[in-house]
Amino acid sequence: MSFSILTLLLLSGCTQNLSIVHPAGPAAATIATLWWVLLVGAAAIFVLVMVLLLLAFRVRNANDSSDQEHERRWIVGLGLAFPVTVLTALLAYGLVIGEHLMPRAVPELVTVGAEARQWAWRFTYADMPSFETDGVLHIPAGKPIDVQITSVDVIHSFWVPRLAGKLDAIPGHVNVLRIEADLPGEYDGVSAEFSGAGYRMHDFTVVAHDAESWSAFIAGETP
Repeated sequence: MSFSILTLLLLSGCTQNLSIVHPAGPAAATIATLWWVLLVGAAAIFVLVMVLLLLAFRVRNANDSSDQEHERRWIVGLGLAFPVTVLTALLAYGLVIGEHLMPRAVPELVTVGAEARQWAWRFTYADMPSFETDGVLHIPAGKPIDVQITSVDVIHSFWVPRLAGKLDAIPGHVNVLRIEADLPGEYDGVSAEFSGAGYRMHDFTVVAHDAESWSAFIAGETP
């Protein structure tokens, strides 16, 4: 229990705009659920291991065969069978979630490009081939977005914690990340990969527009 309480206390100090436990999109919500499930499973194993540790220190009669048999059951049941069962279930659940997060063909899909460099992000838009933005990615709210991520120098990482997981930006290669914002608003993004002395300031903003604002943006009426 102390492990869970400590974790919750640490989370309370996190800023919400970069918190994975404050999701603002379907992919981020799935990841947040996975995080909580893994936390509960890990906490359960931790508690039971502590119980076994306490039992190991209790005074017992070395000649009492029934006492020894009882301890063997605890060790096999809680020390081996329970962790294996929990870890197997968590692994299966994680694989299912990972498959669920893979980009799939969906209607109304919007495609944008994200090109990283030391220390900036440049964003392009499939619906506006000649237009680009620096440091700010514009997307429509309530629609799936495929972000085609690459880099022009070293490995960076594209991460908007409240909208999706992170994905590396690799020179000469394009990785695709599916993101989506439930509501209009601004969401902070960072490069979550050490890529040199300036990486701590390598951030960007995602602006999710409502339908009217997005139509105006696509029409060239940029904010």
